[in-house]
Amino acid sequence: MGRLTDDERVVITGLGCVTPLGIGAENSWRAAVEGKSGIGPLTHFDASEYTSKIAGEVKNFDPEEFMDPKEVRKADRFVQFAVAATRMALEDAGIKINSYNSHRIGVYIGSGIGGTWTWEYNHRMLLEKGPKGVSPRFVPMIICNMAAGHTAILIGARGPNLSAVTACASAGHSIALAVQAIKSGIADVMIAGGSEAAISPLAVAGFCSMKALSTRNDEPQKASRPFDAMRDGFVIAEGAGVVILERLSHAIKRGAQIYAEVVGIGFSADAYHVTAMSEDGDGPARAMKMALDMAGLSPTEVDYINAHATSTPQGDRAEVKAIKRVFGEYASRVAVSSTKSMSGHLLGAAGGAELIFTVLAIRDQIAPPTINYEYPDPECDIDCVPNKARRMRIDVAMCNSFGFGGQNSVVLVKRYEG
Repeated sequence: MGRLTDDERVVITGLGCVTPLGIGAENSWRAAVEGKSGIGPLTHFDASEYTSKIAGEVKNFDPEEFMDPKEVRKADRFVQFAVAATRMALEDAGIKINSYNSHRIGVYIGSGIGGTWTWEYNHRMLLEKGPKGVSPRFVPMIICNMAAGHTAILIGARGPNLSAVTACASAGHSIALAVQAIKSGIADVMIAGGSEAAISPLAVAGFCSMKALSTRNDEPQKASRPFDAMRDGFVIAEGAGVVILERLSHAIKRGAQIYAEVVGIGFSADAYHVTAMSEDGDGPARAMKMALDMAGLSPTEVDYINAHATSTPQGDRAEVKAIKRVFGEYASRVAVSSTKSMSGHLLGAAGGAELIFTVLAIRDQIAPPTINYEYPDPECDIDCVPNKARRMRIDVAMCNSFGFGGQNSVVLVKRYEG
């Protein structure tokens, strides 16, 4: 693989997130490194009749810190999260959008589900008051593309704009597609990630009916336990994760801080089942290999993997098999952790928040832990960085995101070398 020019290389220069672990990338990261859990009793609505009564809720979030009160009323909670994460990421990157650069700055922010709260409220109004009770803002508030659309309107970004809607891979796909947008020359800067706010009565009921959620209601902070033999399902969570991607030559010209370089992306389809991952891990394995091939790196050069691992029995096993297919003997030595053990599963926002954790792992040379690892699963016999963060050399790291429908995305990042 020939050396890329600075116009072809893509770097990460800003981070912004809203998670159950905290508001802002540094707050969320600090909690993750300390092994803190953001899971607790579900408070957004009365969950007394639900089989799962726990969630990773975002606490102390005030959308008016990031949006005008009039705009807040026009935006579902998932859009509010997206705007907040974007503003924090732009501030971190030191980017000001103006009439000279706005057409070269794009927004790709995905969402797996969209405006569930707005949908459910307006359905109640339809039943109670008839068609006239439905808000004229109903449609633009629920559709998934408003994470990117509304955000671009508020910040004035006039470059390419879209939302990947690939369930739990939405943020990962949005980021990977944004990398391609820069490499193809249609943008200099891309604001990319995902946002989700689906801890609503109907959405949670649906996941409960699937038996996908943990029912460890008496121990919320121990409920999300990826790779552990006693795991019984994922914990639904909410939030947003947004990164600023930038053409390297553009970043250098303006003297930007550079967190890491994106050196590979991977896509694949399981073509197997609407919710379950193929048991042999074939689809995720091909996405990981694609990212490595694009980067021109061997598996043994990867130091850390932020796994998709959601804490479901089948999903975690399948991802381990995928890692073994790609990494061979080295699969037992590469550090693999799941920050979902602390944050819960942010669904369409997961890949954004988790890429931020992956990038900060490189910056700080520390692998975040998989907490709640108490009972080894012989089918998940990997180094999952159990229970405590680990100081270690991390030059290359991988972030996995896999969605319902068998839609897989992988982002590979590397320590920036000028």
